[in-house]
Amino acid sequence: MRSDSEPLLVGEGLSYSYLERFPALEDISLEVHRGERLALLGANGCGKSTLLKILAGLVFPDRGSYRAFGEEVSEFKLEDEQFSRGFRARVGFVFQNTDAQVFSPTVREEIAFGPLQMGLEPNEIEARIDDVMAMLEIGDLAERAPFQLSAGQKKRVAIASVLVMNPELLLFDEPTAGLDPRSRHWLLELMTELGRAGKTIVFATHELEQQEWIANRCLVIAEDHSLLAQGVPEEILADRELLLRANLIHKYSHHHGALLHSHPHERGHHG
Repeated sequence: MRSDSEPLLVGEGLSYSYLERFPALEDISLEVHRGERLALLGANGCGKSTLLKILAGLVFPDRGSYRAFGEEVSEFKLEDEQFSRGFRARVGFVFQNTDAQVFSPTVREEIAFGPLQMGLEPNEIEARIDDVMAMLEIGDLAERAPFQLSAGQKKRVAIASVLVMNPELLLFDEPTAGLDPRSRHWLLELMTELGRAGKTIVFATHELEQQEWIANRCLVIAEDHSLLAQGVPEEILADRELLLRANLIHKYSHHHGALLHSHPHERGHHG
Protein backbone atom coordinates (compact mmCIF):
# COMPACT_ATOMS: atom_id res chain seq x y z
CA MET A 1 0.00 0.00 0.00
CA ARG A 2 1.48 3.31 -1.00
CA SER A 3 0.80 6.37 1.08
CA ASP A 4 1.79 8.73 -1.72
CA SER A 5 -1.38 8.18 -3.74
CA GLU A 6 -5.01 8.92 -2.98
CA PRO A 7 -6.82 5.66 -2.12
CA LEU A 8 -9.20 4.43 -4.80
CA LEU A 9 -11.93 3.72 -2.22
CA VAL A 10 -12.41 5.12 1.28
CA GLY A 11 -15.11 3.93 3.68
CA GLU A 12 -15.42 5.68 7.05
CA GLY A 13 -17.55 4.36 9.90
CA LEU A 14 -19.77 2.27 7.64
CA SER A 15 -22.76 0.75 9.43
CA TYR A 16 -25.75 -0.99 7.88
CA SER A 17 -28.80 -2.85 9.17
CA TYR A 18 -31.39 -4.77 7.19
CA LEU A 19 -34.94 -3.58 7.90
CA GLU A 20 -33.32 -1.15 10.36
CA ARG A 21 -33.02 -3.87 13.01
CA PHE A 22 -30.76 -6.68 11.77
CA PRO A 23 -27.16 -5.40 11.93
CA ALA A 24 -24.95 -6.37 9.00
CA LEU A 25 -22.01 -3.96 9.43
CA GLU A 26 -20.87 -2.04 12.49
CA ASP A 27 -18.55 0.95 12.16
CA ILE A 28 -16.23 -0.41 9.45
CA SER A 29 -13.53 1.85 8.05
CA LEU A 30 -11.30 0.81 5.16
CA GLU A 31 -9.13 2.08 2.34
CA VAL A 32 -8.47 0.31 -0.94
CA HIS A 33 -5.49 1.43 -2.99
CA ARG A 34 -5.09 1.25 -6.75
CA GLY A 35 -3.75 -2.12 -7.89
CA GLU A 36 -4.35 -3.74 -4.51
CA ARG A 37 -5.87 -7.18 -4.02
CA LEU A 38 -7.88 -7.02 -0.79
CA ALA A 39 -9.57 -10.01 0.85
CA LEU A 40 -12.58 -9.45 3.10
CA LEU A 41 -12.33 -12.43 5.40
CA GLY A 42 -14.97 -13.58 7.85
CA ALA A 43 -17.46 -16.28 8.76
CA ASN A 44 -20.76 -16.58 6.91
CA GLY A 45 -23.18 -13.85 7.96
CA CYS A 46 -20.54 -11.43 9.27
CA GLY A 47 -21.36 -8.73 6.67
CA LYS A 48 -18.76 -9.27 3.92
CA SER A 49 -21.35 -9.34 1.13
CA THR A 50 -23.06 -6.23 2.48
CA LEU A 51 -19.73 -4.39 2.52
CA LEU A 52 -19.09 -5.40 -1.10
CA LYS A 53 -22.57 -4.15 -2.07
CA ILE A 54 -21.83 -0.77 -0.45
CA LEU A 55 -18.55 -0.59 -2.43
CA ALA A 56 -20.52 -1.42 -5.58
CA GLY A 57 -23.12 1.29 -4.89
CA LEU A 58 -25.90 -1.32 -4.63
CA VAL A 59 -26.82 -0.49 -1.03
CA PHE A 60 -26.04 2.60 1.04
CA PRO A 61 -24.81 2.78 4.64
CA ASP A 62 -27.14 3.89 7.43
CA ARG A 63 -24.18 5.71 8.98
CA GLY A 64 -20.74 6.63 7.69
CA SER A 65 -19.48 7.78 4.31
CA TYR A 66 -18.10 6.15 1.19
CA ARG A 67 -15.87 7.77 -1.45
CA ALA A 68 -14.76 6.16 -4.70
CA PHE A 69 -12.34 7.65 -7.25
CA GLY A 70 -12.20 10.81 -5.15
CA GLU A 71 -15.96 11.43 -5.07
CA GLU A 72 -18.65 10.68 -2.53
CA VAL A 73 -20.95 7.82 -3.52
CA SER A 74 -24.51 8.12 -2.25
CA GLU A 75 -28.02 7.27 -3.34
CA PHE A 76 -28.53 10.91 -4.27
CA LYS A 77 -25.30 11.08 -6.34
CA LEU A 78 -26.15 7.86 -8.21
CA GLU A 79 -29.48 9.37 -9.29
CA ASP A 80 -27.36 11.66 -11.48
CA GLU A 81 -27.17 9.76 -14.77
CA GLN A 82 -23.74 11.02 -15.75
CA PHE A 83 -22.21 10.20 -12.36
CA SER A 84 -23.95 6.84 -12.25
CA ARG A 85 -22.79 5.84 -15.72
CA GLY A 86 -19.20 6.80 -14.93
CA PHE A 87 -19.21 4.95 -11.62
CA ARG A 88 -20.86 1.80 -13.03
CA ALA A 89 -18.36 1.67 -15.89
CA ARG A 90 -15.45 1.66 -13.43
CA VAL A 91 -16.78 -0.91 -10.95
CA GLY A 92 -17.52 -4.55 -11.83
CA PHE A 93 -19.37 -6.83 -9.40
CA VAL A 94 -19.40 -10.64 -9.73
CA PHE A 95 -22.20 -11.99 -7.55
CA GLN A 96 -21.90 -15.19 -5.53
CA ASN A 97 -25.06 -16.53 -7.16
CA THR A 98 -24.68 -16.25 -10.93
CA ASP A 99 -28.44 -16.74 -11.40
CA ALA A 100 -28.86 -13.25 -9.88
CA GLN A 101 -26.58 -11.86 -12.59
CA VAL A 102 -27.06 -13.88 -15.78
CA PHE A 103 -30.49 -13.33 -17.34
CA SER A 104 -30.25 -12.83 -21.12
CA PRO A 105 -31.50 -15.38 -23.71
CA THR A 106 -28.00 -16.22 -24.97
CA VAL A 107 -24.45 -15.94 -23.69
CA ARG A 108 -23.52 -13.43 -26.39
CA GLU A 109 -26.49 -11.19 -25.52
CA GLU A 110 -25.58 -11.44 -21.83
CA ILE A 111 -22.04 -10.21 -22.48
CA ALA A 112 -23.32 -7.47 -24.81
CA PHE A 113 -25.73 -6.05 -22.23
CA GLY A 114 -23.30 -3.77 -20.37
CA PRO A 115 -21.54 -2.31 -23.44
CA LEU A 116 -24.95 -1.60 -25.01
CA GLN A 117 -25.92 0.38 -21.90
CA MET A 118 -22.71 2.38 -22.28
CA GLY A 119 -23.67 3.37 -25.80
CA LEU A 120 -20.52 2.03 -27.48
CA GLU A 121 -20.26 1.68 -31.25
CA PRO A 122 -21.53 -1.71 -32.55
CA ASN A 123 -18.13 -2.74 -33.96
CA GLU A 124 -16.45 -1.83 -30.66
CA ILE A 125 -19.01 -3.93 -28.77
CA GLU A 126 -18.46 -6.92 -31.07
CA ALA A 127 -14.68 -6.66 -30.71
CA ARG A 128 -14.93 -6.53 -26.91
CA ILE A 129 -17.29 -9.52 -26.80
CA ASP A 130 -15.02 -11.60 -29.03
CA ASP A 131 -11.95 -10.65 -26.97
CA VAL A 132 -13.48 -11.52 -23.62
CA MET A 133 -15.03 -14.78 -24.88
CA ALA A 134 -11.63 -15.83 -26.23
CA MET A 135 -9.90 -14.86 -22.98
CA LEU A 136 -12.35 -16.88 -20.87
CA GLU A 137 -12.54 -19.74 -23.40
CA ILE A 138 -16.32 -19.57 -23.84
CA GLY A 139 -16.56 -18.82 -27.57
CA ASP A 140 -18.31 -22.15 -28.15
CA LEU A 141 -21.06 -21.13 -25.70
CA ALA A 142 -22.00 -17.90 -27.53
CA GLU A 143 -25.45 -19.02 -28.73
CA ARG A 144 -26.28 -21.19 -25.71
CA ALA A 145 -28.93 -20.18 -23.20
CA PRO A 146 -27.43 -19.50 -19.75
CA PHE A 147 -29.83 -21.95 -18.05
CA GLN A 148 -28.24 -24.76 -20.09
CA LEU A 149 -24.77 -24.12 -18.63
CA SER A 150 -22.92 -25.77 -15.76
CA ALA A 151 -22.07 -23.75 -12.64
CA GLY A 152 -18.51 -23.24 -13.85
CA GLN A 153 -19.65 -22.10 -17.30
CA LYS A 154 -22.19 -19.71 -15.77
CA LYS A 155 -19.48 -18.20 -13.58
CA ARG A 156 -17.32 -17.61 -16.67
CA VAL A 157 -20.23 -15.89 -18.42
CA ALA A 158 -20.92 -13.70 -15.36
CA ILE A 159 -17.24 -12.70 -15.24
CA ALA A 160 -17.22 -12.06 -19.01
CA SER A 161 -20.22 -9.73 -18.65
CA VAL A 162 -18.17 -7.71 -16.12
CA LEU A 163 -14.76 -7.82 -17.83
CA VAL A 164 -16.24 -6.71 -21.17
CA MET A 165 -16.79 -3.32 -19.51
CA ASN A 166 -13.05 -3.12 -18.67
CA PRO A 167 -13.67 -1.83 -15.11
CA GLU A 168 -10.84 -0.53 -12.93
CA LEU A 169 -12.23 -2.20 -9.82
CA LEU A 170 -13.43 -5.81 -9.61
CA LEU A 171 -15.56 -7.00 -6.68
CA PHE A 172 -16.06 -10.76 -6.19
CA ASP A 173 -18.49 -12.21 -3.64
CA GLU A 174 -17.40 -15.73 -2.53
CA PRO A 175 -15.92 -16.27 -6.01
CA THR A 176 -15.49 -20.06 -5.92
CA ALA A 177 -18.75 -20.98 -4.14
CA GLY A 178 -20.35 -24.00 -5.77
CA LEU A 179 -17.57 -24.60 -8.30
CA ASP A 180 -15.85 -27.91 -9.02
CA PRO A 181 -12.09 -28.14 -8.32
CA ARG A 182 -11.00 -27.44 -11.90
CA SER A 183 -13.24 -24.36 -12.18
CA ARG A 184 -12.07 -23.15 -8.76
CA HIS A 185 -8.43 -23.40 -9.78
CA TRP A 186 -9.13 -21.65 -13.10
CA LEU A 187 -10.90 -18.76 -11.35
CA LEU A 188 -8.17 -18.26 -8.73
CA GLU A 189 -5.59 -18.20 -11.54
CA LEU A 190 -7.69 -15.66 -13.44
CA MET A 191 -8.02 -13.39 -10.39
CA THR A 192 -4.26 -13.56 -9.88
CA GLU A 193 -3.66 -12.64 -13.54
CA LEU A 194 -6.15 -9.75 -13.37
CA GLY A 195 -4.29 -8.46 -10.32
CA ARG A 196 -0.99 -8.72 -12.14
CA ALA A 197 -2.52 -6.80 -15.04
CA GLY A 198 -3.18 -3.89 -12.67
CA LYS A 199 -6.84 -4.39 -11.78
CA THR A 200 -7.87 -3.48 -8.25
CA ILE A 201 -9.62 -6.49 -6.71
CA VAL A 202 -11.71 -6.79 -3.57
CA PHE A 203 -13.20 -10.17 -2.78
CA ALA A 204 -15.17 -11.69 0.09
CA THR A 205 -14.36 -15.19 1.26
CA HIS A 206 -14.34 -17.44 4.30
CA GLU A 207 -11.83 -19.80 2.68
CA LEU A 208 -8.36 -19.12 4.02
CA GLU A 209 -6.38 -20.51 1.11
CA GLN A 210 -8.07 -18.14 -1.35
CA GLN A 211 -6.99 -15.00 0.40
CA GLU A 212 -3.50 -16.44 0.86
CA TRP A 213 -3.23 -17.16 -2.84
CA ILE A 214 -4.64 -13.97 -4.29
CA ALA A 215 -4.58 -11.17 -1.71
CA ASN A 216 -1.81 -8.85 -0.65
CA ARG A 217 -3.89 -7.50 2.26
CA CYS A 218 -6.81 -8.78 4.34
CA LEU A 219 -9.55 -7.30 6.47
CA VAL A 220 -11.03 -9.69 9.02
CA ILE A 221 -14.65 -9.00 9.96
CA ALA A 222 -15.94 -10.37 13.26
CA GLU A 223 -19.25 -12.14 13.77
CA ASP A 224 -20.49 -8.99 15.56
CA HIS A 225 -20.02 -7.22 12.16
CA SER A 226 -17.13 -5.03 13.32
CA LEU A 227 -13.58 -4.89 11.98
CA LEU A 228 -11.48 -7.40 13.90
CA ALA A 229 -8.08 -7.03 12.23
CA GLN A 230 -6.25 -6.09 9.06
CA GLY A 231 -2.85 -7.02 7.75
CA VAL A 232 -0.90 -9.01 5.21
CA PRO A 233 -2.00 -12.63 4.64
CA GLU A 234 1.07 -14.12 6.34
CA GLU A 235 0.30 -12.29 9.60
CA ILE A 236 -3.42 -13.02 9.53
CA LEU A 237 -3.01 -16.72 8.74
CA ALA A 238 -0.35 -17.18 11.42
CA ASP A 239 -2.63 -15.74 14.14
CA ARG A 240 -4.53 -18.79 15.34
CA GLU A 241 -6.30 -16.88 18.13
CA LEU A 242 -7.57 -14.32 15.63
CA LEU A 243 -8.86 -17.02 13.27
CA LEU A 244 -10.63 -18.74 16.18
CA ARG A 245 -12.23 -15.46 17.30
CA ALA A 246 -13.42 -14.80 13.75
CA ASN A 247 -14.84 -18.37 13.54
CA LEU A 248 -12.68 -19.08 10.49
CA ILE A 249 -11.20 -22.21 12.06
CA HIS A 250 -12.38 -24.37 14.95
CA LYS A 251 -10.25 -25.19 17.95
CA TYR A 252 -9.53 -28.77 16.87
CA SER A 253 -8.34 -27.83 13.38
CA HIS A 254 -4.67 -28.25 12.49
CA HIS A 255 -4.33 -24.92 10.73
CA HIS A 256 -0.85 -23.55 11.41
CA GLY A 257 0.20 -21.51 8.42
CA ALA A 258 0.90 -24.57 6.26
CA LEU A 259 -1.04 -22.84 3.51
CA LEU A 260 1.71 -20.30 3.15
CA HIS A 261 3.68 -22.58 0.89
CA SER A 262 0.78 -24.13 -0.98
CA HIS A 263 1.13 -22.42 -4.34
CA PRO A 264 3.82 -21.47 -6.82
CA HIS A 265 2.96 -17.78 -7.20
CA GLU A 266 5.07 -14.97 -5.98
CA ARG A 267 3.03 -12.37 -4.15
CA GLY A 268 4.47 -8.88 -4.09
CA HIS A 269 2.32 -5.81 -4.44
CA HIS A 270 1.55 -4.96 -8.04
CA GLY A 271 0.53 -1.37 -8.29
